[in-house]
Amino acid sequence: MKKYLLLLLLLVVSSLPLFAQDSSDVVTKDEIMEIKGAMDGMNETVIEMKNTLDALKKIKISGYIQTQYQIADTEATAAYSIGNFSGGSFPSYVNSRFQLRRGRFKINYDNDLTQYVLQVDVTQNGVGIKDAFISVKEPWYKTVSLTAGVFDRPFGFEISYSSSSRETPERSRMYQTLFPGERELGAKIELVSENKKWNWLNVKAGFFNGVLNTANENDSKKDFIGRVGVQIPFQEQNLEIDGGVSIYAGNVRNNSPEFFEMNTSTKKFTRDSSSANIGKYFERNYLGIDVQLYYDAPVIGGLSFRGEFISGKQPGTSSSNNFYNPGATVTPLYKRTFYGYYINYIQNVGLSNQILLKYDVLDPNKNVDGNDIGASGSNLKISDIKYSTLGIGWIYHWDANVKFILYKDFVTNEKVNSIATGSFIPFKNDVHDNVLTLRMQYKF
Repeated sequence: MKKYLLLLLLLVVSSLPLFAQDSSDVVTKDEIMEIKGAMDGMNETVIEMKNTLDALKKIKISGYIQTQYQIADTEATAAYSIGNFSGGSFPSYVNSRFQLRRGRFKINYDNDLTQYVLQVDVTQNGVGIKDAFISVKEPWYKTVSLTAGVFDRPFGFEISYSSSSRETPERSRMYQTLFPGERELGAKIELVSENKKWNWLNVKAGFFNGVLNTANENDSKKDFIGRVGVQIPFQEQNLEIDGGVSIYAGNVRNNSPEFFEMNTSTKKFTRDSSSANIGKYFERNYLGIDVQLYYDAPVIGGLSFRGEFISGKQPGTSSSNNFYNPGATVTPLYKRTFYGYYINYIQNVGLSNQILLKYDVLDPNKNVDGNDIGASGSNLKISDIKYSTLGIGWIYHWDANVKFILYKDFVTNEKVNSIATGSFIPFKNDVHDNVLTLRMQYKF
């Protein structure tokens, strides 16, 4: 027994150095507090970095550049221009050009329930504002949002379909005439439900100045624009059908003592002249229907079919049927009833190629035909001529950022009265104003 006790004592004594500490290795209370302070500082730095990263994650930067080369059938002249609806008119005596069509840079700060968006466009003509708006969404159902500033008019499909995604180089003649620039200054309310029971329905409606996006308001009237849209998927059939009905209800102020109204019986513009006409308002009303079909067809691949039809009243001038902003100009108004439409077919070929066909028509004055235009005493002008355009194109997606577009517009104008003189002469036949576009786009 004594032998075992002695052995245990020796083991205890021999292990004492293992637990002994030199006084220089003892951590003092001050050193512990110093270490704690350093750790707290690191935590604060990490929290600050996290907050910074969270803020940066809310900033989305995007943009694209479209550069292109175009060839027209003939040189543009003073008698008629070419390319008005293919990226802008060619200068006189020019039938080919390089062009920086769009150079967009967009910043979007998305804070879930609120958004700040600013987009500018840089081309050879300078820098312009495209989007500048604030959007606020209610926090309870996240269904209703309010947007105010400069943004796309809530009408139809083609306006809001981005130029970077659109297969054709430009929007249809109809849209470029009725909604030049696509944007407008105003405010809208949008209803888009996150609930699966209602997410097939979307409603957009708002009031706008009605003077284009870069112009100041010039009267006390506001224009109403709205669209009710639906999305109907057929998942088992690999099919989706979307569509909508849109309305534009606005007014144009007449600053002149006279205006011209269409007499549908005689097919002539009649002149109304009275000092009471100064300050009189005329309706600018559109009604539109749009349909989009997307189908993943067996063997041949994905395809889409889109179409829109718009009809209504469009006050303009003698020389133009475009969306008119009178400002302070004293120019008689011409009241026209128009219609226009387009149909668009896109077919995917493999993963990189697409072929497309587009046909669009705009008749700015549906109450007359070509033989009436230029007739003696009709007061009908070049701006009353009907146009149809057939577009044929091919798209090649180089990679996720770059795509090439080869596209040609075949433009046909209504032929005017054979006895017409002056500016009508080139339009007695079809003007040679077809345009071929080769475009390269980079998008990020």
